[in-house]
Amino acid sequence: MQNQTLSLWGKISVGFMLFALFLGAGNIIFPPELGQKSGDHFVIAMIAFLVTGVGLPLLGVITVAKSGGELQDMASRISPKFGIIFTAIVYLAIGPFFAMPRTGTVSYELGVKPYLSEATANAHWPLLVFTIIFFTVTMFFALKPSKLIDSVGRVLTPALLIVIATLAIKAIVTPMAGPGKAVEGYVSSPFGEGFKQGYLTMDFLAALIFGIVIVQALKGKNITHRPAVVKITIFAAFVAAIGLALVYVSLGYIGSSSVQTIGFIGSGTEIITKSAYELYGSFGNVLLTIVIILACLTTSIGLMTASSEFFYKIFPQFSYNTWVIIFAVFSTGIANFGLASLIKISLPVLFAIYPLAIVLMLLVLASKWFNDARPVYITAMIFTAFISIYDGLGAAGITFKAYTDFVNAIPLAEYGLGWFIPALIGAIIGYIISLIMKKK
Repeated sequence: MQNQTLSLWGKISVGFMLFALFLGAGNIIFPPELGQKSGDHFVIAMIAFLVTGVGLPLLGVITVAKSGGELQDMASRISPKFGIIFTAIVYLAIGPFFAMPRTGTVSYELGVKPYLSEATANAHWPLLVFTIIFFTVTMFFALKPSKLIDSVGRVLTPALLIVIATLAIKAIVTPMAGPGKAVEGYVSSPFGEGFKQGYLTMDFLAALIFGIVIVQALKGKNITHRPAVVKITIFAAFVAAIGLALVYVSLGYIGSSSVQTIGFIGSGTEIITKSAYELYGSFGNVLLTIVIILACLTTSIGLMTASSEFFYKIFPQFSYNTWVIIFAVFSTGIANFGLASLIKISLPVLFAIYPLAIVLMLLVLASKWFNDARPVYITAMIFTAFISIYDGLGAAGITFKAYTDFVNAIPLAEYGLGWFIPALIGAIIGYIISLIMKKK
């Protein structure tokens, strides 16, 4: 057997690739918004954000790597049909329906629109032209998944890190005037708000599907031995997590320190745009354009690669390349609905499926303690869904007073963790059922 390993720099390059796949649209716009809105509660809110924005993705990648590299395999422990349906929903949510189109829209909003005249910016055709170009480039890279380590990990990511560091260091060396007061939910529950904001990055859901991207990229390096793939993937996960944490804290700090200088805005896109101008003048906007387009492009490439691999496996009558083209065209169309519409539509879906994905991951990690008994998975997921579906409906503006009162009375609900206790109770009930079934 040939040498199934990579050099240290090779492993770091895989980590850089994974970091770049994670660092997309939401990762750029949400931390500055959190920084402004959390005010004097910034530290608590950022810690909570790092839990869902860094900690969960790290655990997600490790769990998927150890369990076989595919979300479908994990979800199939409940049932094969559930495995396909749930995995398809996750892929569609963070692929062509929401996250992938968002990368194109944010790239335009932050990287291109500020340079247009008012009349041109208010027209629709510039967004259409840009997204066609953006997803054509995405498609070009996605058609060569085995080359991602070289093109993304060794070229695009270092450039991205240099530009972000340039912005962050300037914000620390010559800081803006400082933070304001906490607003909205950050006043009463900064941890809960920060925790839920981490959902919006979609990084944890992405972690559950990027395993397949790493496997394909390593295959291009002739690394196919499972223990070697797992080891390299875990190393890469820690590299990516460190990178994400540094970027989030830096961007959050920029947002927090900007209030007294640019005023309270509340929109992540405007905060980072105006802050970049305050820090570097017109050159700051150029830096921001490079950051946004590089970050969104690398994430779009990863999402398109993973989504196409999955649907090719489920529907092999269409080739991988065909799925890439389908998702490129579809994402272009969805992206033209605009950023605000995409975020508004995605929230209910994310709040509904995020807790389910987290509970599934935790159960897989703890599977040896309950012998991987199927009843544990089923009851835990049912109890979780009872709360997560409520969260999704609430995000869509649909509420029922009795339902709301009940959920709010559950411990940890104020922190966005109302699903945790029900999931734990469901798992215990499932374990008891499995013991009874074993005795019969």
